[in-house]
Amino acid sequence: QVRLVESGGGLVQAGGSLRLSCVASGSIFSIAVMRWYRRAPGNQRELVAAITRGGSTNYADSVKGRFTISRDNAENTVYLQMNSLKPEDTAVYYCNVVVGVANYWGQGTQVTVSS
Repeated sequence: QVRLVESGGGLVQAGGSLRLSCVASGSIFSIAVMRWYRRAPGNQRELVAAITRGGSTNYADSVKGRFTISRDNAENTVYLQMNSLKPEDTAVYYCNVVVGVANYWGQGTQVTVSS
């Protein structure tokens, strides 16, 4: 079992920044990839960013150049630094890891960007 706890969401004006954190605990001795997803009202869940244990990253086109994903393997934590936020970034953001064949999700953290 893996437990994921996100934090760092909130309300921010357009152009502002937020930093999300996700701490993993439990059977986490070998989490290869950590991901951030988001789901906006009325939309499907979309992959925002991913990072491998070695630090390789991948981003959705909509956030490239504005968001940065990073991880601290020693602390089993993944971060999402979000800069130049736009109203269309408003969503619930979820942390995700896959361990073996099991898919784990955090409870989500709300990010609201006002115009």
